[in-house]
Amino acid sequence: MGGSIAPEKILRELSDLWVTLGKETHGEAADGALRACSMTLVALTEESDDVAELGETIAALMPEYPARAIVVRLRGAGGRMLTERVSAQCWMPFGQHRKVCCEQVEITATDAALADLPSVVLPLAVADLPLVLWCRSARILDMPAFQPIAAMAQRVILDSAGLPNPQAALQRIADRSANGALVGDFSWTRLTRWRETLSQVFENRHNLAESLRITQVAIEAAGEPPAAAWYLGAWVMDALASAGVHPEFHMARTSESVTGELRRIELSGPEFSAELARRGARLIVTVGGLAYCNNLPERSEYSLIAEELRIVDRDPVFEKTLASAQRLAGGGQ
Repeated sequence: MGGSIAPEKILRELSDLWVTLGKETHGEAADGALRACSMTLVALTEESDDVAELGETIAALMPEYPARAIVVRLRGAGGRMLTERVSAQCWMPFGQHRKVCCEQVEITATDAALADLPSVVLPLAVADLPLVLWCRSARILDMPAFQPIAAMAQRVILDSAGLPNPQAALQRIADRSANGALVGDFSWTRLTRWRETLSQVFENRHNLAESLRITQVAIEAAGEPPAAAWYLGAWVMDALASAGVHPEFHMARTSESVTGELRRIELSGPEFSAELARRGARLIVTVGGLAYCNNLPERSEYSLIAEELRIVDRDPVFEKTLASAQRLAGGGQ
């Protein structure tokens, strides 16, 4: 169907889908299917993106975060057009004979039809449950149509690593957060292992005492520092400031490795140094001249979105870090 979509039609198709699922049998018993839903998850993705990859991610999410998934595929230029189809994601819990299913609606939209999305999506949202917007498209963030689309959601999850200007991206995310929106950023989520490892360094009493004498925090990134570098620097500077320590901050750029990659952070004082350095899929930790190695595997899209979906309310640590990172990056360090 082109032109426009009637939400009532989609809801009828979903109702018919459940009638069909309810009639399905397992062996000789008419077990049917059990509906599971804890949210409405709207995923904005480019039509050119890997369909199978996103499908596998959503299928993996559903048992832990059951949702009515609305996948909006962005077609780009073209006449005003919206098309749709409905389906179900089902799985069989271990030891049971009844399928558990979640609904999925797929909508294809040209850029000219994006202004119609809120009027289509909002009636499809499950009543009294949160609506989470997962934006996999970088280019739509700069489009005027994105603002009313984002306004539908209680939480917006994006990936600033895909944006061309990290400082402008931080400003945009900080502005949205300051206006009351709950925002998640995969660039912050990818730092979980870095933050955990650095926190473990200062679980040692000697290192903790030396942290009060830290005079410099230095971060190194390949090429233009990504949002993750500013996040990590802001998080460390905030933590030290809460202990009454105010070191100098330096952001260094190197031409080595993959452009836009966070490479290293070092906290140093008169007789102390703690460094975390990325070497491929490893995180080399060096404290007081002694080094050891942690795994730093590439995060899958599933692990990133799953970690973000565990956050059901405001994240004060991220919000504070976001505001600090925006100021730090804006200072032109």
